Amino acid sequence: MPVAARAAGFASPFDRATWFDLLEAYGFAGQGRIDAHGRAGGVTAWLPLRIEKPGDAAGLTNWYSFAIRPLYTGDGDRGPALRALFHNLRRTATHLTLYPVSDPDDLIAALRAAGWWVKATPAGDRHWLDLGDMGHDAWWASRPGALRSTVQRKAKKGVVDIQLLTAFDDGSWAAYEHIYAASWKPEEGHPALLRAFAEAEGAGGRLRMGIARIDGIPVAAQFWTVEAGTAFIHKLAHVEDSLKASPGTLLSAALFRHVIEIDSVKRIDFGTGNDAYKRDWMNCHDPLWRIEAFNPSRVAAWGPALKAFARSALRKAP
Repeated sequence: MPVAARAAGFASPFDRATWFDLLEAYGFAGQGRIDAHGRAGGVTAWLPLRIEKPGDAAGLTNWYSFAIRPLYTGDGDRGPALRALFHNLRRTATHLTLYPVSDPDDLIAALRAAGWWVKATPAGDRHWLDLGDMGHDAWWASRPGALRSTVQRKAKKGVVDIQLLTAFDDGSWAAYEHIYAASWKPEEGHPALLRAFAEAEGAGGRLRMGIARIDGIPVAAQFWTVEAGTAFIHKLAHVEDSLKASPGTLLSAALFRHVIEIDSVKRIDFGTGNDAYKRDWMNCHDPLWRIEAFNPSRVAAWGPALKAFARSALRKAP
């Protein structure tokens, strides 16, 4: 896949060729990787996929991915190229799964136009912040009073020391891993991949990382990146017995201030998941979608398609 391929709309680290290369290098390409593509009118559409079993393809993602969406090279109308991609994919694929998808309409339309049977199901949530014309102070004034009061009270006590980094640092990353191991979170899915991603983002000047300490001991950490006016919140963790000092909340407040005032972002993406605390910081919420597509030219797709659509009909029945 060309390095220059980009998605429509805002830039994301999960659209870059290097991200998919990283997933492949760390074993997330299933039984093999396919960069599906289609060309029309000077535009080429690309979609990195993994083979789960012969005939079954899925978006090349893992649990760190915020979304999967088509990438493009060339200028012009993208619709025909995307339809050509899915038309070409019918030569090799019986079943296709794409998840997580945040903007499903163009994908659904292109799949159907290319002859696929398509089922789209809400499957998760994402929260994000649209700053519009707001600066930091206006955004902060719009946040819940309880959150603002917590930050003000805890900051005044001076118990928590905040360190913000804009470059990868071995010691800080070791502190993050120590905090994560002592946190409420389940075991990290693939820490070596996450470190490699953080190192690459640091080398590209996109990493924003925060460490909170109490009495010199790291108790909370967050890993963000910034890119083309958007900040992405990838990972956060805190040590359970430090909660009274609210180090994670203070760290979030410091990072929000930094990316808004220093990096001048206009959008902050909290990724997948409907955790209640995300609503305190964000002002937008959208569902995520799972798209399943079945190739009617292959008999092997008929049974699974019938079962999938029958389940959907039963759920809708009164």
